Amino acid sequence: MLDRVRFSLRALRHRDVRLFFAGQGTSLVGTWMQQVAVSWLVYRLTDSPLLLGVVSFGSQFPTFLIAPVGGALADRWNRYRMVVLAQTLSMLQAIVLAVLVLTGAVQVWHVFALSVFLGLANGLDVPARQSMLVRLVRDREDLPNAIALQSAMFNSARLVGPALAGVLIGLWGEGPVFVLNALSYVAVLVALAQLDVSRQQGGATAPGSVLRAVGEGFRYAFGFAPIRAVLSLLTLISLVGIPYAVLLPVFARDVLGGDASTLGLLSSAAGLGALLGTLYLASRSTVRGLGRVIASATVVFGAGLIAFSFSRDVLLSAGLLMVTGFGVVVATASINTILQTLVEEGMRGRIMSLYTMAFIGLAPVGSLLGGALAVRIGAPVTVLLGGATSILVGAWFATRITGLREIVHPIYVRMGIIPEVATGLQSASELRPRG
Repeated sequence: MLDRVRFSLRALRHRDVRLFFAGQGTSLVGTWMQQVAVSWLVYRLTDSPLLLGVVSFGSQFPTFLIAPVGGALADRWNRYRMVVLAQTLSMLQAIVLAVLVLTGAVQVWHVFALSVFLGLANGLDVPARQSMLVRLVRDREDLPNAIALQSAMFNSARLVGPALAGVLIGLWGEGPVFVLNALSYVAVLVALAQLDVSRQQGGATAPGSVLRAVGEGFRYAFGFAPIRAVLSLLTLISLVGIPYAVLLPVFARDVLGGDASTLGLLSSAAGLGALLGTLYLASRSTVRGLGRVIASATVVFGAGLIAFSFSRDVLLSAGLLMVTGFGVVVATASINTILQTLVEEGMRGRIMSLYTMAFIGLAPVGSLLGGALAVRIGAPVTVLLGGATSILVGAWFATRITGLREIVHPIYVRMGIIPEVATGLQSASELRPRG
């Protein structure tokens, strides 16, 4: 058992990975606390599911717009400096929000404007941070484990942060939550200051403009069937499934008859399921079979949403959200692993920016549509439709697995990720997309 645990944590033997995770983990707890507090604040001020969707849209859609540029810059500039800049901007956003709430001056338009600012900062941060991770791991064989542990860190924070936020909001209101989030950025900046940054410079500056580099990234991704397929699946579930989270305040108060602590419980339950999912991925010893894992996890996610839409019991709802959390994180973290192991280093920032666009940037579009739909047909039916569509998306991807495996296999053989066997397939160089 002890050996199994060590194997699941093997990426932590790298000093920079330990530092990076410690700082990011602390900051992410604050981020999840703020996310719950913002949702509760907006719903308390407005009683509007639509405005919940609008604020979520404002916080994430700017990421969709800026991420391609952020990814192109990450392939040219020092990724470490980009992350430090973005984290500093995020800390300033949290400070301003805390001051507005504690002084009683906050209005919904303040929250929306600050959410847009944070979305722009994330558009620079996420592609650079995702690209930076691969160079913190000295042994490439540990990269899939590092990606799984990064997801585990994210979802551990998702488990702890909402629960703390629910308690603090009930005791003292939203203001102290925003203060703690601002302070949490100190931990990540201290950790970043201790990293070996010598390996974080992007690739050689390519000729032409940044916009040209962005176009090359799109052509590279959508000219290569495996990357195109996983990004398409991620885009669809981000639009129709993942936005269920923005309606949790409606379920907590109106469907289940609870309060802020109920919202914290529901969010933490989803985070616990997600944490279990990442621990499952960390225990895997190979990237083989991830296609089937993605398809199955997407179906599990959709089924969990459907069951949750029918539940009227708080504990049952929390249990069902554990299922959805498990399914969605296994699918999305597996997609991240496939992208990180397939992509060429010179394109890493741009491909991770497309991942960011699909995973973070498009979710607010779904949140906005989901909020508007919930006003007309109710939150439970809206979530039900999202779950049913997610099942169909998972079934579609399952039909593509065999063809995609035939393309990916020789590439993984050449990279030494899986053992070489005789195949009649094309060589990896022939299968690579052309930037």
